[in-house]
Amino acid sequence: MLLLKNLSYHPPAAVAPILGDVNLELAPQQLGLVIGSSGSGKSTLLELLSGLAKPTSGSIMWRNQNLDLESLQQMAGLVFQFPERHFCTNTVLEELRLGHPSINSPEIGQALMDVGLESLAWDKSPNNLSGGQQRRLALAVQLIRQPQILLLDEPTAGLDWSMRLQVVNLLGELKKKWTLLVVTHDASDLQGIADCCWSIEHGKVSVVQN
Repeated sequence: MLLLKNLSYHPPAAVAPILGDVNLELAPQQLGLVIGSSGSGKSTLLELLSGLAKPTSGSIMWRNQNLDLESLQQMAGLVFQFPERHFCTNTVLEELRLGHPSINSPEIGQALMDVGLESLAWDKSPNNLSGGQQRRLALAVQLIRQPQILLLDEPTAGLDWSMRLQVVNLLGELKKKWTLLVVTHDASDLQGIADCCWSIEHGKVSVVQN
């Protein structure tokens, strides 16, 4: 169970808190959806959950254990919006091994299979993949790390309708093995596979009946 209790974030340079008293529960192997407009605080929420920023107050817990920044960085796998812009190697294999040089072939093959890219050539450039394949590869990069929870920022942004459908179907499959928290400004594609939904506005989170 992922549990956020009274989580707030108010950096010194900000006039008002970016997030205030966020309370949220997400059970294992569920997909939670946080819906909000640009500037609502949803990307900041993912930064806190992935250990990229430190909360001003409150706690983040997983299986009744309080998590510090280092624990969050190990536990969570964050897929940024437009993750293809973050690819920095020449081949699929190099991208998957980046930071994990000892990862073996069976582990790589399993990660690619989990995202439906089992037939993809490992020597292909990530930049030569389709948009849907790039999003899948970005997920595989995180799955290699075996995170407890996957965090996704606008996973269908910029894709055409067929590629969006591919990504939505993939996320529906991934939640059978992983816990997923997705933030988006447009829930139309994703609400059908969400187990629970919240809205976020001006840093305040409230439950949406799914």
